[in-house]
Amino acid sequence: MSLYNEICTSKMFFIAGPCVLDTDSNADKIAQKIVQLKEKYKIPFIFKASFDKANRQAVDSYRGIGFEKSAEVLSRISKEYQLPILTDIHESCQAELVSFADVIQIPAFLCRQTDLLLAAGKTNKIVNIKKGQFVSAEQMLDSAKKVLSTGNKNVMLTERGTFFGYGDLVVDFRNITKMKKAGLPVIFDATHSVQKPGAKGSTSGGEKEFIKSYACAAVEFGANGIFMEVHPEPETALCDGPNSLNLVEFEDVVSSVIKRVIGA
Repeated sequence: MSLYNEICTSKMFFIAGPCVLDTDSNADKIAQKIVQLKEKYKIPFIFKASFDKANRQAVDSYRGIGFEKSAEVLSRISKEYQLPILTDIHESCQAELVSFADVIQIPAFLCRQTDLLLAAGKTNKIVNIKKGQFVSAEQMLDSAKKVLSTGNKNVMLTERGTFFGYGDLVVDFRNITKMKKAGLPVIFDATHSVQKPGAKGSTSGGEKEFIKSYACAAVEFGANGIFMEVHPEPETALCDGPNSLNLVEFEDVVSSVIKRVIGA
């Protein structure tokens, strides 16, 4: 069974990993926890990580370990732990470069970029399009159609919160239900949805105490999957630490969501 079919037929699946790669050790710790939970609950898990965080606020913000090293690490994680890999791209030319990825993610700010969506679609990989904070659920269906126009039917949509004024996000859970009308898997990004962009000046803050409640609420609105940023030590993470879960918190959220979905 293909990964996309597995996702579509599963009662729940999870996408989890660091915002952006930092060390091999941290990537291994996260992958090991994901494998443990995958074996325990017998549902799909996807390891996610950016190779380049190109949309950081400040010019000197940490962006990653570089493409070549990231490709090496993610390829190793895929083979060693038998985990599918998700990474995001910011330019059309990167679509063909991420051969190690099973899922290509389109960042929220780029969800209307036609050339980027078409390039991702032409790879025939699964394409996960994050909903821009500036578009409606209905408008996201047009983004999906751009990928579908390439003949690639493996498309997913992700809700990640909408800007409310400056430095905060608000989640309209109705977007999940509305986007599901497209007949595509819909994911809820439970960690970016608690982000407070620019709350720390040149970096983002977050209110991660709401992550579990948000994830469980998303299930009630029909989310097929939950996306979470995870780090062994969020307090030392070089990107998105304030809205990342440590490994214990990650397992707690997964357990709570699964209990709601399948009564495990």
